[in-house]
Amino acid sequence: MEEAKVSLIKRNRFSRTASHTHDELHSFRTWLQWMCVDQSNIYTATLSWLIFIIFTFIVPSLSHFYLACSDCDNRHARPYDTLVQLSLSSLATLSFVSLSQFVRVYGLRRFLFFDKLCDESEIVRKGYTDQLNRSLKILSIFVLPCFAAESAYKIWWYTSGATAIPFLGNVIVSDTFACVLELCSWLYRTVVFFLVCVLFRLICCLQILRLQDFAQVFQVDSDVESVLREHLRIRRHLKIISHRYRVFILLALILVTVSQLASLLNTTRSSAELSIFKSGELALVSVSLLAGLMILLRSATRITHKAQGVTCLAAKWHVCATIDAFEPPEADTETPTVGDVGNQVVHEASSSDYDDVGSEEDELDNTKLIPAYAYSTISFQKRQALVTYFENNRAGITVFGFMLDRTSIHTIVTIEMSLVLWLLGKTIGIS
Repeated sequence: MEEAKVSLIKRNRFSRTASHTHDELHSFRTWLQWMCVDQSNIYTATLSWLIFIIFTFIVPSLSHFYLACSDCDNRHARPYDTLVQLSLSSLATLSFVSLSQFVRVYGLRRFLFFDKLCDESEIVRKGYTDQLNRSLKILSIFVLPCFAAESAYKIWWYTSGATAIPFLGNVIVSDTFACVLELCSWLYRTVVFFLVCVLFRLICCLQILRLQDFAQVFQVDSDVESVLREHLRIRRHLKIISHRYRVFILLALILVTVSQLASLLNTTRSSAELSIFKSGELALVSVSLLAGLMILLRSATRITHKAQGVTCLAAKWHVCATIDAFEPPEADTETPTVGDVGNQVVHEASSSDYDDVGSEEDELDNTKLIPAYAYSTISFQKRQALVTYFENNRAGITVFGFMLDRTSIHTIVTIEMSLVLWLLGKTIGIS
């Protein structure tokens, strides 16, 4: 009987984790196929690599060496086209190679941790599916405005007579074809970079949902062993995410910083010619790359902050239990003491403060007291040992041992924003 029950459980788990046509990732796979980044089989993988080579290397090279106007007027010159093409192509190459390795080694379901959802609560599963559906919208929010600006620049550049190379027999047809190719190349490289960043944000959202669900163990009468096991499982998944993404995060940070520094060195020369027509595309690329980097760093910082918030929650849980354990028995009198009146006022004030806070607090970060039934059967020594464990085993996203917390992201953001704002001030007059 027990063997039949175990086999039934395994069969149900497999039906949940096995990939099929109409699972949660159906629409997401369809979108990957349309973007030619799907590598589920040998044919789509070959097409994916072919499109990657064309739009990342061939089209930018043709645009820079053959379509750029070397003898046109001053407004149509593109002195910073080399920086623009190298910056986009380098980040697109890093993103595409990383995404290909993720899908090839782990598979899409395992990479996005959908194979682990069978062990989670219904709230976590529903929240993660909603975040998956929102990911494409977030990707569009970042890509479409930049693509609209790039399209306006390219259309102006070609329609104003920057080139006159009738390689298709007609100047208008040739310019239209070249403009579409350049825009497709720009869109492809930008989408690939933002896609990997948004997927990292999606995975971090799953861990945040799990941490918020994990916080519920401090609201019920749980034993220390189950709490420790669940926290170790969450730490294990955070280490897996850090190990998978650490190379991408580090190289993306280096490439974006090098791109910003190279842009500044070229725009601060005494002989540099700066205008919105010449350097506007360089500023647009810098802002786009910085936005993708900020998605990575903000997602890592959020999950690190939530993971470290468990320590504060456990400490509050321990304090509430200790205070409740040493409360004196109630006296058989109807006259309240001064302490009782004070406690009543404090509780009333606290309840009004909770109403003022509204939805700004969650299960991990709140100022509410822990109910007494949540620690009624746990001894002081066990609670103290658990709090000590949390204090000495802080979880979060790491990059080769360095924790991506708020302190580190403040430093990185300050440096990157200074470079970008300086560049915007030199190129298009925004500072």
